[in-house]
Amino acid sequence: MKEFLEYKLIEVGEFSLKVSSVLMLIAFCFAIFLFLFLIRKTIYRMSKIDLAKKYAIYTLIKYFTLVFASVIALQILGINLSVLIAGSAALLVGIGLGLQNLFSDFISGIIILADASIKVNDVIEVNGLVCKVQEINLRTTTVLTRDDKYIILPNTNLTRNQLINWTHNHIPSRFEVKVRVDYSSDVQLVMKILKEAADTHEKVMESPASFVRFSDYEESALSFTLLFWTEEVFRVETIQSQIRIKIYELLKEHKIRIPYPQRVVHLNPS
Repeated sequence: MKEFLEYKLIEVGEFSLKVSSVLMLIAFCFAIFLFLFLIRKTIYRMSKIDLAKKYAIYTLIKYFTLVFASVIALQILGINLSVLIAGSAALLVGIGLGLQNLFSDFISGIIILADASIKVNDVIEVNGLVCKVQEINLRTTTVLTRDDKYIILPNTNLTRNQLINWTHNHIPSRFEVKVRVDYSSDVQLVMKILKEAADTHEKVMESPASFVRFSDYEESALSFTLLFWTEEVFRVETIQSQIRIKIYELLKEHKIRIPYPQRVVHLNPS
């Protein structure tokens, strides 16, 4: 048995790979995956932490564990890391300069996971793009747009650019629908109709209550703005569309006109 364990599978110069080292490596890898499995089960059982934070905590622990395990695995195989690093120092410097953007993405990923400013299922807006976070990795973040398209963003895009997190504090967000009506319309009736259109929608919150503003006197119309709150931030465009349909039906029912733009043209009869 001892001879089998000491049998050399590979021998190059001073380096030799023994059967015992391979078996130890397999056992070590199994222990690491078992450790990560138990850590994941433990974290996801915690009821006081929300799902997004559980994901961030586990991902950080997983990455640091894998880095540490990689170093130990090389030592188990008998690879001298100090010699390896010293011999490839110049190469590592060149690689580092060429891959500085990649390293920047890694650091940004650690920052995002550590401070939990962006979490899985958050609705964010970056560079005018509204999307839902699906997965946060060390280098990239996968998001889903309102067009149901998956986009992979480098993490530096999320830490360097101005970003709006619509769901950071789980507070409902306020949105608006603008409406223009004819000057002959009853202002109080129009405001009542707009509020009714919002209040009858199941996705509009009762508190804070929706309200209507008489926004402005325009050239050919009276302008109103309906403001409402909802927790359905990601699909709010659908809610706005449904409210507009309801407003149109109510205005038509009460014979309130939505005016066309008007222009007066004077002809010189000469």
